[in-house]
Amino acid sequence: MRRYLAIALDCYLCLLAAGLLTRPYVHAAETGRAVVLTALPALALSFVNQVLLTAAVRASAGKLIMGVRVIGLPDARRPGLGQLIRRWLYGLARLPLQPWYRLRPARPGARRPGVPRPAYGQPGIAQPGVPQPEGSRPGSMADDDVAGLRQVRRGDLRTYLRSVAAHASV
Repeated sequence: MRRYLAIALDCYLCLLAAGLLTRPYVHAAETGRAVVLTALPALALSFVNQVLLTAAVRASAGKLIMGVRVIGLPDARRPGLGQLIRRWLYGLARLPLQPWYRLRPARPGARRPGVPRPAYGQPGIAQPGVPQPEGSRPGSMADDDVAGLRQVRRGDLRTYLRSVAAHASV
């Protein structure tokens, strides 16, 4: 639940900031230009929030508020800039298609659209030693990310990193 609230916070904060930045200019412009004037800063702020901030502190603004961190698989490393850009672009491309994924009839035996294929291992097999996201079942494919990243609670990540450090020193 925290992950979804973090995503909602990210969207809200991005649109609020873009709206506040463009408010003086939107009232003077016609509708088409007003949409562009609002969309461009929203995209730029989204990039800064989802890519640059996550690269710096392992979380976007909404994830920081909700106590969620983004880690790279399989070893809980800091996510790379390329992974974060790929994830951001995938999110931008997938977001407008959400109604299509929900309204499209499911075929028997077909893989559910919108659920990315696992980036490692075999389908349905959890990566050993990597902290599981909140509310997930071990081996759940729904938690895999197209860029090989995963969202975990900050406390779980700390516990995992302490555990790895303790095992490395033995």
